[in-house]
Amino acid sequence: MNLPFFIAWRLMRSGNKTQSRIIVRIASAAVALSIAVMVATSALVSGFKTEINRKIFEFWGHLHLTDQSYLISYEPYPVRADLPFLEALDTLRSIAYALFDGKAPVRSRGGVRRVQAFAIKPGIIRTENAMEGILLKGIGTDFDWANLKPYIQEGMPIAFRDTQPSRDLLISQQTADRLEVSVGDKLVVHFVKNNAQTRRLFHVCGIYKTGLEEYDRKFALCDIRVVQELLGWSENEVAGFEVWLDDVRDMDLYAEYLHQEVVPSQILVQTVRTRFPAIFEWLQFQDYNEVIIFILMLAVALVNMITALLVLVLERAPMIGILKALGASSGRIRQIFLYHAAFITAHGLFWGNVVGLGFCYLQDRYRFITLNEADYYLSYAPVNIQWPVLLALNVGFLAVILLFLIIPSHAVGRISPIRVIHFR
Repeated sequence: MNLPFFIAWRLMRSGNKTQSRIIVRIASAAVALSIAVMVATSALVSGFKTEINRKIFEFWGHLHLTDQSYLISYEPYPVRADLPFLEALDTLRSIAYALFDGKAPVRSRGGVRRVQAFAIKPGIIRTENAMEGILLKGIGTDFDWANLKPYIQEGMPIAFRDTQPSRDLLISQQTADRLEVSVGDKLVVHFVKNNAQTRRLFHVCGIYKTGLEEYDRKFALCDIRVVQELLGWSENEVAGFEVWLDDVRDMDLYAEYLHQEVVPSQILVQTVRTRFPAIFEWLQFQDYNEVIIFILMLAVALVNMITALLVLVLERAPMIGILKALGASSGRIRQIFLYHAAFITAHGLFWGNVVGLGFCYLQDRYRFITLNEADYYLSYAPVNIQWPVLLALNVGFLAVILLFLIIPSHAVGRISPIRVIHFR
């Protein structure tokens, strides 16, 4: 039998009858509060990053392949839509590539899911009451509407025609509000073509809202053939290609592989993280906030547990003296109090997880914590519980608490059995 464990268990069961019970309950409550906050923080930060990433990647893809001139102009040189590498790229399922010379090749977690062409033309929308600059993003029949349909607030996707370019226009909710237009209205968009002003009439077929206000207000979707005609391009010329991968973690690997091994030198390969660095830097900042919250909550739990351990040692000084008189070493007695502290911590962890997971469930179902979508890109705080992370969080929390309690547990060695037995 493990004697220190047995004694610690008996002490734990008799804890409600001792004078230290208030301190122990406070310590257990501090542990519960700390782990509950950490569980909720982890789920909220993960949910927030997951939702923002999903919005960006579903709308923009993971990689962009364009002409080098796209870095300095929204009217780039055209890229041929029948380049030899495109057919092979669309069927690429997995790669193994060394990111650095001399290093072992890295195997991708997935392959290329889809490739679709796009073209962009800036213009100005004028109505009777307002004027708005816009970037028309031309898309073709290869566009995957499954990604965008969840964000279409009103109307329908663009209806492509076989013979003539469609004049359907899908605008953002922000653009519709500023221009005071709705589905079914007609809009005149003004362009510059061959150094002369020209215009095209469009029909508002739908209104979308991704919540990425900074980008929603810039872009409207239309038939790619309209943009090609305005740019003076043939149907076989596009501004570039958007590439979707099976796993977002392969972005940098595929970007380097395509740039070095696949695409011609005049083709620029960019990850969407490079295209929109501000959002991803802001998301990375949330990781720092998460770490700070974890450290603060851990510090709260540590202070309370150290206090509780010292109180328990002082309260059980007579017992320590008797055990030493019977031949127990200080190390064995320290084990008793460390086991006792582990029981208190485990009790707090249990209730903390119940509270934290309960909060996540309620937030996921009722969404009572709302956000300003213009500032946070989301109208509510999403939660995403990652069970391996949750398990690691609990195990790591318990391990750190016990590791830091080893030092104050040495107070056992300072108790003299002669004195405590004499004064008892």
